[in-house]
Amino acid sequence: QVQLVESGGGLVQAGGSLRLSCTASGRTERIWRMAWFRQAPGKEREFVAAVSGSNGMTLYADSVKGRFTISGDSGKNTVYLRMNSLKPGDTAVYYCAVGGYVGNPFAKAAYDYWGQGTQVTVSS
Repeated sequence: QVQLVESGGGLVQAGGSLRLSCTASGRTERIWRMAWFRQAPGKEREFVAAVSGSNGMTLYADSVKGRFTISGDSGKNTVYLRMNSLKPGDTAVYYCAVGGYVGNPFAKAAYDYWGQGTQVTVSS
């Protein structure tokens, strides 16, 4: 089992920035990929960004490219999501997720463990 604890959400004005953190504990040797998803009210949970493997390859949703940066600290089993130039459309609950090396990294099914979520609200 892997446990995930997220932090860093909050209320910010449009154009502002936030940094989310997610720390994993437990059977962390099983983790190869760490990602962030988000879910807005009434919408499906969607992929935001992922970082994979020892080379730190990153993937982003088109909607956040150039504004969000994902990074990982393997020594701390922590993944970060730096969010700049936030828009009201970024308002959602953000979830951290971890998984192995199989599966489509953009899909929820590729991830085995999920955090409880942290709320990000961007006001206009």
